[in-house]
Amino acid sequence: MTTTTEQSTSTLDPVTFEVLKNAFATSVDLMSEQILRTCYSFVIYSRDFSSALCDRHGNTVMQGSADIAVHVGTLHFQCKAVMEEFGDDINPGDVFLINDPYRGGTHFNDVSFIRPIFAEDEIIGFAQNKGHWADIGGSVPGSFDVSASEHFGEGLRITPLRVWHKGRFLHDVAQLLVSNTRAPDQALGDLNAQAEATAVCEREVLRLVDKYSKDTVLDAMQETQDYVCRTVLAGLGDLPKGEWETVDFLDGDPAKGEGLAPIRVKLTLDGTGIHYDLTGSAEAVSTFLNSGYGTTFSAIYAGTKTFFPEVPLNSGFYQAVTAEIGEEGTVVNAGWPHAVTGFCSGPYEKVMNAIFELWSHIMPERAMACAFNLEYLLVGGHDARTESSPYFMWYDWMAGGWGGRSTKDGSSATSPVFGTGLAVQPVEGQERLTPVVTTQHSINIDSGGPGRFRGGCGVNKGGILTDATGAVMSYCCDRGRSTTWGINGGLPSIPHGVWLNPSSENPRYLGATFSNVAISPGDTFERPSAGGGGFGDPLERSTAEVLEDVIDGYVSIDRATKDYGVVVREIDAELDEYEIDEAATAKERERIRSERASWLDADPAEVARRYRDGEITVHDVIRQYGVVLDWGTGELLEKSTGQFRDSMRARSASFWS
Repeated sequence: MTTTTEQSTSTLDPVTFEVLKNAFATSVDLMSEQILRTCYSFVIYSRDFSSALCDRHGNTVMQGSADIAVHVGTLHFQCKAVMEEFGDDINPGDVFLINDPYRGGTHFNDVSFIRPIFAEDEIIGFAQNKGHWADIGGSVPGSFDVSASEHFGEGLRITPLRVWHKGRFLHDVAQLLVSNTRAPDQALGDLNAQAEATAVCEREVLRLVDKYSKDTVLDAMQETQDYVCRTVLAGLGDLPKGEWETVDFLDGDPAKGEGLAPIRVKLTLDGTGIHYDLTGSAEAVSTFLNSGYGTTFSAIYAGTKTFFPEVPLNSGFYQAVTAEIGEEGTVVNAGWPHAVTGFCSGPYEKVMNAIFELWSHIMPERAMACAFNLEYLLVGGHDARTESSPYFMWYDWMAGGWGGRSTKDGSSATSPVFGTGLAVQPVEGQERLTPVVTTQHSINIDSGGPGRFRGGCGVNKGGILTDATGAVMSYCCDRGRSTTWGINGGLPSIPHGVWLNPSSENPRYLGATFSNVAISPGDTFERPSAGGGGFGDPLERSTAEVLEDVIDGYVSIDRATKDYGVVVREIDAELDEYEIDEAATAKERERIRSERASWLDADPAEVARRYRDGEITVHDVIRQYGVVLDWGTGELLEKSTGQFRDSMRARSASFWS
């Protein structure tokens, strides 16, 4: 790709350029519509997939309008990996597969199909579709093994591989792939559906060639990328120059004891582009919560693109954004053979949220606090509802809250920033396909981080295992300790984590990351998703807004007093009749204002004791005292507490008057 800061004069008239630019977008969206209607996997049907058109050099010309963010910035890497592997041995009718995270991919479940597009015996582009297979082998159903430290326990690694050769289906190759999954029929169905979807894009591009000529289409592919780069660079003209930096955290590295694992992000605007530096981030951790280079670049591009919503997404955007992610061996550039399947709940959204915070300084009108963390709960085993007892994978993710913004509250019960196009799976479909029944799915009161503008609320979801044998549960998440944070004086949300049999005599807290926990029919489980962090001082939120939150069930009367200093009296809950005690509110707000800075210096051991004795709640521990505990035992995590308190002082307390 040419350097877009040294662009040649356009060869296309403006009308032809605009028509073809939008036609490229349509060709990709048609590919996405095809896969949505023909896929076999319930996961892909819930829109865990992306599509792209690449040019003859492998650079992205256009991504889909409803793609999930996590695939942004990885599709061109995988296209180029296929080109490097096969060189001149690429033919009309070929279709290639790749899922290799060490060659620019995401994780092993995300399988890409790449079809070369030929015109006049010359490659003019590539159509690509990437979808998340429900299982790709490995040590646990669903292929999410938190305890994996190397990729060998995570599933099948597919380096660039040809599955159609000159239009001929290589059945033996496909059979080898799908036989290494727990649901081979489903995998084979997705394989065919994804490959056929790329043919839709090929058909559309060749239609454009027939109408406008090959050379015109090639020129438009390049000029579409040049246009995006030029637009982004022009948008930087009025922005301040300088450097900004911040740090976010993973919950830790089990091999190194307790303590949050830092992810450092520095942003520089110098007039030549957007530059990031992630050096100084933690070493690769001993779980699968690491990121390969492709997904780290994806997080950088997706986080930045959030602040440039008006431009299309292609390699021209990548040209305007550069990043130094450091040598292999860190949590943001793990390299082979470090386990990386959990990157999505690990470094990915931490980098994105850090970028949101940095750009909030530069574009305060678009500022946003931290959003909840993506999480996956997987239950797998044998479905005993039928005589054949086939394998099943109940593969679930939840909506949650986004951070409060500079002018309004955060969005509640929303898809993760990982992928805003990711649909919440309908429970009716889940229950038909698997022996898991949903028992609860509701807004999680008091989950939104308090602020002048409140973070959006998360949800609670519960389930029960019915007719199954050999079932195990795994959970891919984080922020059980590095709780979703607020900015500009806002307060944190709540920790993530799963409870097994929570209403029994022996409830068991499993935490925010675990794998292969045996469960039996009749076992119940519940988990919350966090809300977003708050934006601005919660004591500056109007009493009327707090009252409305109480009426809506977003904030409890107790937390209205503790978090906002607003004293609300219940008159008739069934009729939503409440009133504010204005005098008591003024007194309570003054008390909180004078005391709250000292709460972050309270003895953490005493805070932990009070939690264990039931004197205070998890909301008090996190929001008032900035203390991090093992939420099952109440054990103090001293190092994590120190790191979390430093974060709260910088993001919250330093803004309080």
